[in-house]
Amino acid sequence: MTGLLTDLYQLTMAAGYYEAGKANEVATFELFFRHLPRYRNYVVAAGLAQAVDYLLNLKYTPEEIDYLRGLTQFRRAPSGFFDALRELRFSGDLFALPEGTPIFANEPFLTIRAPLMEAQIAETYLLATIGFQSLIATKASRIVEVAQGRAVVDFGTRRAHSPEAGVLAGRASYIGGCIGTSNTETGFRYGIPVFGTAAHSWVQSFSSEKEAFGRLQNLLGDATAYLIDTYDTLDGAHTAASLGPPLWGVRLDSGNLVELSREVRKILDDAGLNNAKIMATSDLNEYKILEFAAAGAPIDAFGVGTDLATSTDSPNLGVVYKLVELDGRFTAKFSEDKHTLPGAKQVFRFAGHDVIACSWECLGCGAGEPSAQALLRPVMLRGKLIEPLPTANAARQHAAESVKRLPTAVRSLFDTGQEYRVEHSRELSALYEKFQHENSLLRHRHAD
Repeated sequence: MTGLLTDLYQLTMAAGYYEAGKANEVATFELFFRHLPRYRNYVVAAGLAQAVDYLLNLKYTPEEIDYLRGLTQFRRAPSGFFDALRELRFSGDLFALPEGTPIFANEPFLTIRAPLMEAQIAETYLLATIGFQSLIATKASRIVEVAQGRAVVDFGTRRAHSPEAGVLAGRASYIGGCIGTSNTETGFRYGIPVFGTAAHSWVQSFSSEKEAFGRLQNLLGDATAYLIDTYDTLDGAHTAASLGPPLWGVRLDSGNLVELSREVRKILDDAGLNNAKIMATSDLNEYKILEFAAAGAPIDAFGVGTDLATSTDSPNLGVVYKLVELDGRFTAKFSEDKHTLPGAKQVFRFAGHDVIACSWECLGCGAGEPSAQALLRPVMLRGKLIEPLPTANAARQHAAESVKRLPTAVRSLFDTGQEYRVEHSRELSALYEKFQHENSLLRHRHAD
């Protein structure tokens, strides 16, 4: 896992920390987002497994160090900095929400506590993998919600922003509730179910649609799913029905999917193929699927591609990574609209609301207090993974159970005017006010 997967300024700051003697000061950073993304009432946390993999394998090769030495920005960097990079391994602690946990604004996905140079270099990769996968997991969760129990499959790799993005989108969409993905690399790496049969080119490559369907049936047996709209959808349905079982079902990829699904369903049923499924594809998203459900379309499964793998309607999360403690002292920003709260945090989830608190607090622990769950858990200590991470399937189950517990209005596709309640503990609020006051006095003193 190359350490060059970062922004240049992380490395120039690291060189500066080294020169200033600050590289080994213990820093605490938190990764969070300030505002819910557009059209989203919650976010499903995902990407922790890749974050851990990065931290466990972070290093610099001699070739990478030689490259950095040759950059203009490092011509004045002390030679000891490059020696430090050669020996660098992540030696800190990681606390994080379990993947599949619904999360809200200003709640940390994860907390890093490590020597300043290590923690700083990790910022870019952590933001990228957590931000992207959480977006896709959230999109999948919304789609699965409106599918109302009908299967949803990720078909988005070919439209993802890179092949690797397609792999991770397949993983994240599974965590968000899809039953699987078309991406075989995703299936291989993460043990996720894979789906897919044939495209229009398969039908076009044979002399007749019937021959194409028959060849596919010989190959796939019970897993056969015919794509029936290459020439004429209803003719394709009749051809599929004439071949009989074995058959999983048929796929519709164009036209008026509501009307066509009704006509195709009748053709299949009249042929005694009552158990044959109808899958719909063709630029689907949660809003179109909601319309299909409202119309009572007899569609059993959906393949969702572009909108899912790119989160088209809300393509960025705005995650940030901010220093909250350094060498035993609190740090915070007071920038307008971009302030941060000092000190490491914990998030406590009560029934129906969350409280962001100082990391040393224990809310919901006392006798007579409402019970609460502390969401941030230790994952790595002193650079070591303390126990195996949950599988993608376990994260998917956790997401399904956790999202189901959210209020109905929060799970809505639309702005209901009802936000999930997130509060600050009294101790955290008092700490912020005290720190802000002390910082103001310090600034005035320096100004004088």
